[in-house]
Amino acid sequence: MNCPKCKERDSRVIDSRIARDGLSIRRRRECQKCGYRFTTVEEIVREGLSVRKRDGRLEAFDRRKIVGGLRRACEKRPVPSEQIDMIVNDLVLDLEAKYDQEVPSHKIGEMVMHKLKAIDQIAYVRFASVYRDFRDITEMEQAIHDLKKSETQS
Repeated sequence: MNCPKCKERDSRVIDSRIARDGLSIRRRRECQKCGYRFTTVEEIVREGLSVRKRDGRLEAFDRRKIVGGLRRACEKRPVPSEQIDMIVNDLVLDLEAKYDQEVPSHKIGEMVMHKLKAIDQIAYVRFASVYRDFRDITEMEQAIHDLKKSETQS
């Protein structure tokens, strides 16, 4: 592991801990040359998860796209970035458990909307307006009406 300060290749592990999610290991390291201490995270990389787009194309799964969509939907909302990261981690775990290699893109969008609905209704409507490609205000009104209806039934 290269030192981020001096770029030396030799570092030693001072401490290792399993992260909260149980799927990664945090390692505290010290550079053998300059003594700088830094943290690394090791996680399991699952190969081969692909997304089947609506038009039939197949592309590699990229969690950064989900993070980006969530950050845009939650912009200027009281949703901490840690919560967004937790949503994405939960989503990826759910997808990996349910699908072997190919995930329909609409399933990802539906799962994201379900998770957003539970934490912030404005972020939910923002995400839904892009995901469902609302053409006019009546489609957005219908989504808000459905949201209110589901809230009163809960």
